[in-house]
Amino acid sequence: MLFLLIRIIISTVVTLILVHFLPGIVVKNWLDAAIFGVIVGIVNGVIRPILVILTIPISVVSLGVFLLVINVFTFWLASEMAYGVHIESFWAAFWGGLIIWVTGIFANRLIWKKKY
Repeated sequence: MLFLLIRIIISTVVTLILVHFLPGIVVKNWLDAAIFGVIVGIVNGVIRPILVILTIPISVVSLGVFLLVINVFTFWLASEMAYGVHIESFWAAFWGGLIIWVTGIFANRLIWKKKY
């Protein structure tokens, strides 16, 4: 549960930064961006693992490239769930999903850092 909470906080902070620098993502105000970040964190923590498991055969055949499609879809899905956030193009969803995914990887590395 703590891991999911940390991922939600990281997704929220990255989303707040992302909406200012990535064209194609329109946010009405900072509160909508914060809610969108929470939704992105929940979608990435709950729905994305299910999608990854269901699409293992496609991911193996595409050598993992299909995971980018899943990231774009989850980012777009979160924008559909959030009021006040609009993604204008596929490329905005692509870059937003990619940036959220990369920061999630770094967050996982920092959270689960093993001490020997």
